[in-house]
Amino acid sequence: MASQPQPAINRSAIYWISVLALFTAALANAVRAGAAGAMKADLLDPIDAIHSGEMIGTVLGNSFLGFALSLLVISPLLDRFGAKKVILFAAFCFVVGPALVLASAGTGGAIYAVLNVAMVLWGFGWGATEASINPVIATLYPDDKTGKLNALHAWWPAGIIVGGLLSVLFFRQLDLDWRLLVALPIIPGLALAVWAMRHTFPQTESTVAGVSFNEMMAEPFKRPTFWIFFAIMFLTASAELAPGAWVDVTLTETVGFSGILVLVYVSAIMFVMRHFAGALEHRFSDMGLLWFTTVPAAIGLYLLSTATSAATALFAATFWAFGVCFMWPTMLAAVARRFPKSGPWGIGLVGFAGALAIRFVLPQLGAIYDQAKLARAGGAEALAALQPGTPEMHGVLAYAAETSFQTVAVIPVVLFFVFGAVWFFERGKNTR
Repeated sequence: MASQPQPAINRSAIYWISVLALFTAALANAVRAGAAGAMKADLLDPIDAIHSGEMIGTVLGNSFLGFALSLLVISPLLDRFGAKKVILFAAFCFVVGPALVLASAGTGGAIYAVLNVAMVLWGFGWGATEASINPVIATLYPDDKTGKLNALHAWWPAGIIVGGLLSVLFFRQLDLDWRLLVALPIIPGLALAVWAMRHTFPQTESTVAGVSFNEMMAEPFKRPTFWIFFAIMFLTASAELAPGAWVDVTLTETVGFSGILVLVYVSAIMFVMRHFAGALEHRFSDMGLLWFTTVPAAIGLYLLSTATSAATALFAATFWAFGVCFMWPTMLAAVARRFPKSGPWGIGLVGFAGALAIRFVLPQLGAIYDQAKLARAGGAEALAALQPGTPEMHGVLAYAAETSFQTVAVIPVVLFFVFGAVWFFERGKNTR
């Protein structure tokens, strides 16, 4: 029998479906962060007021756990499942995850367990999104991987902007119930499912090239240099995403300006700049572009540690934004270009490294922050005696923020030498 003709791929539609999926994942991240305090007060304080802070931290952390696990499992099986089914699974998670959070209040003593399950499932949606859209876009635009992946990932900060502003609007202006905010990502989740069902998705680049499943799985282990990029991704995510999750905890108390609004400002810069990544990469190469960005990233993180007002915080955040805006998508493109046989598995592995960074670096930042508070105050009893809002407490928190940001500012300094070394050794080689 003659083979059936393959359905035509609407490249533009697939790109914008990918945009909607990533935007929804980012919106959900911002909404979870924005509603965390209200969820803690409404759902967890009545259960265990003493440990409710630790409990909400665990709940939020489980979304990153779901992200990491689904990314690791789905990536090598993407072409077996089909990218369309994976996107539909992501849409399912974007709907059911927040729905479970909303339903948790009616589960009695199981509230904490239901919240944890809800966050893992919500994180699955994020992981399924990253596992599918990155290799699909790399396949659809083989000659402009860096440019298109950066343009796609510009919609991550766009989702953070919308979610961050809505959080401020809901809680600080309109005084609305936190459940309305948590329910918002259900709307784009449903739209994503309806839109994705109408289109055919391509197979990934490695499958089209005839690379077998076993070859794809073996590629990172046959080429040890792959693990250099795995380690680099751990560091780049630590410089970008970990401080992004940390600014609200630290800056709100120390500069008299909402840390969420600082993150919104940074995200706006990232949204614009990522659309210029393709032209910059063609001028400098991907490693050259990443090497240049480490300098403003280090300067920005250090200046955030010394910020004492809204103006100085925004000035520092500008440097940081210009430094980290290209890191995540350019790293994905760099791996797709250098290790094409690794296919979605290779891209998924480096994304998994980024997820691990968020999971492990944030608690370390918190520990450094807490230790600095104790050291500055003169011990646990002295810290407990300080009243919120006093100059003494402000000085303690400012010192803790300074210490934590100065610690993470070391990471882009390390990356300066790492990217420089890779760029130097690759000179003259065709890595485009």
